[in-house]
Amino acid sequence: MAEPRPSFRHRPGRRGLIGPFSGRQVLLAGLAVVATVVGLVAITAPLGTIADPGLGDPRATPFVIGPAPAEGLRPGERAPELAVDLDDGSTYQLTDLDGNPIRLADLRGKAVWINFWATWCPPCQAETPVLRELAERYGDQGLELIGISVQETTPSDVRAYAERYQLGYTIGFDASGHIFDRYRAYVLPTQIFIDPDGVIREVVLGQLDLAAATARIERILPASAPPSTSPAP
Repeated sequence: MAEPRPSFRHRPGRRGLIGPFSGRQVLLAGLAVVATVVGLVAITAPLGTIADPGLGDPRATPFVIGPAPAEGLRPGERAPELAVDLDDGSTYQLTDLDGNPIRLADLRGKAVWINFWATWCPPCQAETPVLRELAERYGDQGLELIGISVQETTPSDVRAYAERYQLGYTIGFDASGHIFDRYRAYVLPTQIFIDPDGVIREVVLGQLDLAAATARIERILPASAPPSTSPAP
C-alpha cells in the first residue's frame, strides 16, 4: 500500500516595503546614497577659501588664510618696520632669500610697494607678471617692490619660483608670519603702498591688474621721478 503523499500548503511570499525590497533594505540603500553624496562633496570642496569680493570688482578674489583683524592698518599711518620684538627678548627681522635684512628705514625717499604673497596662492600667481613688469618699469624712478612670502616651507622653494619666472625685485621670507601679523593682514595677496616719507597711502586686499597697480605706484613715486602718461584705471 502506497504511503500517503504529504499535503501541499501554499504560503504567499512576504511583500516588501517597496516591491520585493524590505524596509531594512530600502533604509540601507538610502544611507549608501547619502554617504556617496557626502563623499563627493568632501573631495570636491576647495581646501581654502576666498574672500567675498563684492559686486564691484570680480577680479578681487583674495585667498583667506586667517581671521580678519578687528582693525587693519589705515592710510596715513606710518608703516611698521619689518621687525618684531618677541616675548623672549629677541627681535625677529625680515630677511631676503639670501638672509640679508630688509629695513624700511633704509628705503626712505623711495616709493615702497609691499606685496604679501605665496607661491601656491592662485591670485598671487596670476598677479606675478604684473609685479615683474612694474618693478622693472619703475625701478629707476624710485620704486622698491618687496614681495613678502608667507606660509612657505623653505626659502629654496621660493627662490626656485623666483628664478623660474625671473623675478628681479626683493623677496622677503616671512617663515614665522610675524610681519604678516604685524601688518594685520589676513588674505593673499595684500598690498601696502608706502610713500617716500614712510607713510601708508593705500591698502589693497586682493590682486591688482596692470592699470590699477600702475596708478597706485605713480601716486607715491618720489617728486623727482619723471611723470608718466599711463592712464589711471
